Parts: sequence; C-alpha cells; structure tokens
Amino acid sequence: MAEKKYRYYDFVMAAFVCIMICSNVIGAPKVFSIGEMSFGGGILFFPVSYLFGDILTEVYGYASARRVVWAGFAAMIFASFTSWLVLKLPPAPGWNDQAAFETVFGATWRIVLGSLLAFLVGEFCNSYVLAKLKIRMAGKHLWLRFVLSTIVGEGIDTTIFYPLAFFGIWPQSLLFKVMLSSYLFKVTWEVAVTPFTYIFVNWLKRAEEVDFFDYHTNFNPFSVKVDR
Repeated sequence: MAEKKYRYYDFVMAAFVCIMICSNVIGAPKVFSIGEMSFGGGILFFPVSYLFGDILTEVYGYASARRVVWAGFAAMIFASFTSWLVLKLPPAPGWNDQAAFETVFGATWRIVLGSLLAFLVGEFCNSYVLAKLKIRMAGKHLWLRFVLSTIVGEGIDTTIFYPLAFFGIWPQSLLFKVMLSSYLFKVTWEVAVTPFTYIFVNWLKRAEEVDFFDYHTNFNPFSVKVDR
C-alpha cells in the first residue's frame, strides 16, 4: 500500500465505515421478529461490514483491512460523541419529542462500547483467520475460508456485543434469543452471498492487479501502518 496506489481501496473503506455506523447507531436499538425468531435491526446491514472486511483481507491483505477497522473505530467514537451532545442539548419550547429521542438513542453509549469492543476483537480475529487460511490453502477454497473466518469472527462479535449493549435493558430470554438467532442469520447470510462475493473479489483483484498473501505481515492489531 505504501508503494502502490489502489483505485478502489478508499471506496471500500468508505462503504465499510458507513455500514458500521448505520447498523450500530440506527439499526441496533430496534428489535424485530420473523416468525418465532427475533433479531436486532442492525442484522440487516452489519454482516455487510464483515463481508467488506473479508474482501479487504483477501485482496489487499490483513494490514490494509486493519487500517480500515481503525478508521471505523474512530468514526464510531465521533458518532457516539455526536449522539451524546445532541441528547444533552435542551429541547426547544414546543418540541415534544425529547422522550422518544432518548428512548431510541439513550443507550447509545452502551451500544457503542459493546460494538467497538466486539467489532475490534471479532473483526481482527476474522481477518487473522482468513489471512492464515489463505496461506494454508494456497489461495484456494475462497468460500470455505470466508465461512470459517465468519464463524469465528461473528461468534466472538455476537458473544461480546449483545451482553455489553443490552444486558439489564432487555429481558434475558429475549437477549439470548436475539444473540442465537442473530448469529445464525449472520453465518447463513455469508453463505448465501458467497457467489456474489466470488464475482466481486475476482473483479477487484483484476482491477487492482493484486492478490495479497500475508506471508510476512505484522499481525499486531494495534498498528495502523500498512507494513508487511
């Protein structure tokens, strides 16, 4: 990355950060049901951020994906500060929606804390597993590598996020129900979009003329350098 400029890396990063903020700040507080299964609203979009993480690691390498994760981290901190500040502003006379606004965004600090910790741990584990599997499998079996890394990353993410964000707010029965159904949905979703992932990954590799293998990568998650 320090030696070569890529045409689409910044666009993938922007999409990743946008999806991360929207799924956590807007989608996470809502719970909806399909039949007997309950989900957090963010489940509709959050798996897309993991998909972009997989694509970044597969095409550009772990170090480049790591940089994007930290960009998302910074964006979520700013979003949480914005939510806190807006909530603290005194409502204008005649504006009667403060209570509703607090209901939706009042738990934002817990959601953000849980999301940041869960995402950092889950995404780094996801990228690490994917990068190592790519070497072990000599770049073959993309679908299997994506699914296995998702099982690990999403499992860790789900286990950390929901208790930190909603324990004591949701009934425990609902909490565990949402955790299980959300995890199963995320993994199933990843499998379902695998054909489209193949198309996009292959196109991106050709367009960027890169297919990076992390043979000598520094896997320190706390670095933002695109070093190898």
